[in-house]
Amino acid sequence: MLRPLAFVLPLAAAVPATAAEITNFTLDNGLQVVVLEDHRAPVVVQTLWYKVGSADEPRGKSGIAHYLEHLMFKGTEKFGNGVFSDVVAANGGTDNAFTSQDYTGYIQRVASDRLDLIMEMEADRMTGLILTEELVAPELDVVLEERNQRTENNPGALFGEQRTAAQYLNHPYAIPIIGWKHEVSALTLDDALDFYPLHYAPNNAVLVISGDADPDEVRALAEEFYAPIPANPAVGERDRVDEPPQTAARRLTFEDPRVAQPYVVRTYLAPERDAGAQEDAAALTMLAEVLGGSAATSVLGQKLQFETQTAVYASAFYSGQSLDDTTFGLIIVPSEGVSLAEAEDALDATVAEFIETGVDPEQLDRIKLQLRASQIYAEDNIGGLARRYGEGLTSGLTIADIEAWPDVLQAVTGEQIVEAARNVLDRKQSVTGWLKAPDAMPAAAEEVSQ
Repeated sequence: MLRPLAFVLPLAAAVPATAAEITNFTLDNGLQVVVLEDHRAPVVVQTLWYKVGSADEPRGKSGIAHYLEHLMFKGTEKFGNGVFSDVVAANGGTDNAFTSQDYTGYIQRVASDRLDLIMEMEADRMTGLILTEELVAPELDVVLEERNQRTENNPGALFGEQRTAAQYLNHPYAIPIIGWKHEVSALTLDDALDFYPLHYAPNNAVLVISGDADPDEVRALAEEFYAPIPANPAVGERDRVDEPPQTAARRLTFEDPRVAQPYVVRTYLAPERDAGAQEDAAALTMLAEVLGGSAATSVLGQKLQFETQTAVYASAFYSGQSLDDTTFGLIIVPSEGVSLAEAEDALDATVAEFIETGVDPEQLDRIKLQLRASQIYAEDNIGGLARRYGEGLTSGLTIADIEAWPDVLQAVTGEQIVEAARNVLDRKQSVTGWLKAPDAMPAAAEEVSQ
């Protein structure tokens, strides 16, 4: 009789954290270069990560990091306005960019024999960007329209902004990555010209090359295109303020007539992944999986969706990939006829019961196997692999931390998961939000208003 599970488990456990060969070096100007060598396909991904995000913006200039990301496609003296993406596409590739709280990244995916071209282009715009009023003004309209589409027209996104702002009283994580609309509207050419040279420099960046690339060739190309760019002596440690201890639970209700399905979200301040000490973050990662990973097998799903049918959806979420303290979250979408208050009470009762009864060992083993399998499959995605290292290195981790992470997850025990729940799921460190449509106006009030 075949036993697939017994066969897969030792096989998965034997696979290393990454199948790619890793080479790491630093140029004299401070640029860290990581090569993730994988020759299974003639494709290469270049990602350049700057250690600056929305949490590093000057006060009152929210959105400038994301705005500059847009402006980086406006061109240089060598490659004119709008040429960058056209050249990549003409060479059969794709490109993109992204901004987070802690980093800004640029990515190109091309045939491996075009690596020299995209390295030349990316290096050229590191410090050679040409900005004029005629170029930047229309792009501000593009950014504002992006905010309209993604945030202003989405009650859930507006709700999320308000919850995050309530979570952080002092830390800049309270500010939306895309920026507050009134501040974005006021951004100017001078703001971009001030922000760009202060943060875009080789000694404030990490270059990750993933795929069909030879480390010696990458080093030669990096020396040719990136090494001539001088380090910026003004680049220093990130100037982040600390969040004061949260000592009182916070609540908000966000009402919007466009809300079709009300729900409850609670987030708690939680530790991030720290270099050399990832165990707490690993326990919280596993806690999120145990509480809310799969609806059919998670604690919240089984209890609230299937057993009591209190909710149509219930889950938990956590991402420790940040430079400073992050959040752990719970969400419940009540079933028809269940109020938000009843749903919140049921959520609390289920979590309290879990803390008392602990983790099902079989469930934990199954989650670990699934995580290991997903990590193995992820090795086939060279773009995702580059992102794993770029995000980690710009969020305070080391290559050793990133490589060790899968094994750190596998070592988490049920006792550590429960301890993490006891430490983090403290109502004094929480923000609870209700998203709902406005209550119907009472008939008497309607008559008076007429």
